[in-house]
Amino acid sequence: MHIIDHRQIIFAREFRGLSQTDLSNRIDGLSQSNLSKFEKGLSVLSEEVLNKIINELDFPVSFFQKKIYNPIENVHFRKRSGMPKKYELALTRELKLYGYIIDSLSESIEWPEFKLRGFDLEEYSISSVAKKIRSVFLLKDDEPVTNIYNLLERNGIIIIEHDASEKFDGVSFVSDKGYKLIILNKNFSNDRKRFTLSHELGHLLLHIIDNPILPLYREDKKESEANEFASSFLMPRDVIIDSLYNLTLRNLAELKRYWQTSMASILRRAKDLNCISPERYQYLNIELSRHGYKTQEPIEVTIDGPKLYKKAVQLFRESFNYDEKDFAADFSLPRDITEKFLFQKAKVSQQNKLRVIL
Repeated sequence: MHIIDHRQIIFAREFRGLSQTDLSNRIDGLSQSNLSKFEKGLSVLSEEVLNKIINELDFPVSFFQKKIYNPIENVHFRKRSGMPKKYELALTRELKLYGYIIDSLSESIEWPEFKLRGFDLEEYSISSVAKKIRSVFLLKDDEPVTNIYNLLERNGIIIIEHDASEKFDGVSFVSDKGYKLIILNKNFSNDRKRFTLSHELGHLLLHIIDNPILPLYREDKKESEANEFASSFLMPRDVIIDSLYNLTLRNLAELKRYWQTSMASILRRAKDLNCISPERYQYLNIELSRHGYKTQEPIEVTIDGPKLYKKAVQLFRESFNYDEKDFAADFSLPRDITEKFLFQKAKVSQQNKLRVIL
């Protein structure tokens, strides 16, 4: 057998949602302590045991000779409290797998150039960063952001909608080869998707790109800064502030219809800009709950959708006639994963890359 990278065993195990105990209980002749030592690189396992592990995890042998990093400190979750650790680990591996797929596709496809940059918050205020980005996107001050997927993709951010539980909102990170990704929950409402995309854009610009001190940030500080960016980007202060005084539920609904953001986010914007008292903020939140608007708000927000990743999939399928077996072989992945993640790769030279037209 070829040399097996113990880190890829960890990757596959966590991807399958298994703890060390879960996996060792399924393998004759393997204890949890021996598996732990192997995964730490402190010991070796027999070829027989390794074969059993690989068969149980249902990944091809070639996968365990890959190296998938996508450092975890470059991943930002917007998650609800109470996410089980096992689920978070499995989800993290799924997200990292997207980075691996994008990097692998880059050998054959030319992704749009990333046209934005990072900002140092010691030099810029968050509101000024949001204003600069709106200017880059050619948005007027009073113009709602109606085509956010298109804006981000045209500026080199690859967006993927992932089928996940309600405990996961979205994530942003940079792949091993430097591609910027935002992955969000496909099952959420359009206004929530719009805010999540803006929130993750904030993470990319404020905390990830050109920011070597990222690990020194407290998580709650990063989250509040990303929320502030999203609010400033979607609802510019100078334009919206006059309409945030004396708010009622009817006002919130009218503002939602115009700005295409949730009533809850507009109410929070009013609080953050000191346009309403804490008592009024609490009262309106109670009213939102009483009417069931915390679960489902009135007024359906329109939104565009991600195209770049889907077009790449379509391009390869139509141009190179790959079946699922070809995809699995090229990416060293099992068939169930190629089917779930819907990717494929063409065998073309570096000099003849395909370009996805948005």
